[in-house]
Amino acid sequence: MKLQLYFARKFLKITLGIFVVFGLFMVLLDMVEQMRKFDSAELSFGGALELAALSVPETLYLVLPLVVMLSTLALFLSLARTSELVVTRAAGRSAIRAMIAPAIAAFGIGILGVTVMNPIVAATKHAYEIRAAAYSGNGHSALSVSREGLWLRQGGVEGQTVIRAQRANLDGTVLYDATFIGFPPEDTGATGAVRRAEAESAALTVGAWVLTNVKLWPLGVSNPEAEASFHKELILPSTLTRDQIRDSFGSPASIPIWDLPAFIRNLDEAGFSARLHRVWFQMELALPLFLASMVMIGAGFTMRHTRFGRTGIMVLFALLMGFSAFFIRNFAQILGQNGDLPVALAAWAPPVAAILMSLGLLLHLEDG
Repeated sequence: MKLQLYFARKFLKITLGIFVVFGLFMVLLDMVEQMRKFDSAELSFGGALELAALSVPETLYLVLPLVVMLSTLALFLSLARTSELVVTRAAGRSAIRAMIAPAIAAFGIGILGVTVMNPIVAATKHAYEIRAAAYSGNGHSALSVSREGLWLRQGGVEGQTVIRAQRANLDGTVLYDATFIGFPPEDTGATGAVRRAEAESAALTVGAWVLTNVKLWPLGVSNPEAEASFHKELILPSTLTRDQIRDSFGSPASIPIWDLPAFIRNLDEAGFSARLHRVWFQMELALPLFLASMVMIGAGFTMRHTRFGRTGIMVLFALLMGFSAFFIRNFAQILGQNGDLPVALAAWAPPVAAILMSLGLLLHLEDG
């Protein structure tokens, strides 16, 4: 047990060191990118550092499998150089048993990443989008999904309009049981809503919403119900586009994993496709297993004594195999998002395949 704890502790120390080095290096690179992206006259050094600090956690989280792979290579190359693996074998312990502790440690890192780092990344990503929108002046998301349905907002020369609907089609361009509440332009000095319309459906066309079976209330009068009117069809100007509505969903990475199941249910109830978020959720749950597979891949090529030679080639093979597993995982994610693969298969097949392949390699190479 002490030997296993020794290997696990050494692996965790190496992982932490590589993670910190990656973080510092990425912050410096991201600061340069932020100053290039935004106007340097408005963005100070402190502002660039803040944006970089909010942006880097997402990148670090994405490269976590690479960090684990490099940590594994550094660990077993160090053990081979100091002949600790030779001593382990001489004591009657299989080298595969030396790999178990780092694999379990990597699995624990994955659990910590999913349960702790994932919500941190979601919070920093959301904060970064707000800060970046403030610097660029593009504003925030036009769409929000909740238990009460979905909400949209739009602006124009006629003022702001808040839209609520019970459900919608897959891309949000057709709303059902929709309510439109209009507000006057800010330069008029008027406050409060000026009109309300309830429609059976509303379809987004170029530059306008086409409302069907509409009841319209003018809210600027003493008795809106008495002045209400019915319309078979009504056209309201709109500045929204299909791309704006689609982009308003943002990335699933901006939603903490604890809130993701409820968000998926809300999307389903609103009529939107939640496949993208389902695939992301399952990929996150499979992350600990994938990190363990990275350790097994790295161990399969480096658990050998340096006197055998060809260490550089074996490290290169380990990196190629690790990058291949990472690429296949991302490719399976895309296939799952497009509906070409079932969600569970897209998320869980790559780490399971990587574990089985690396385990076969270990059993073939291990002589004890």
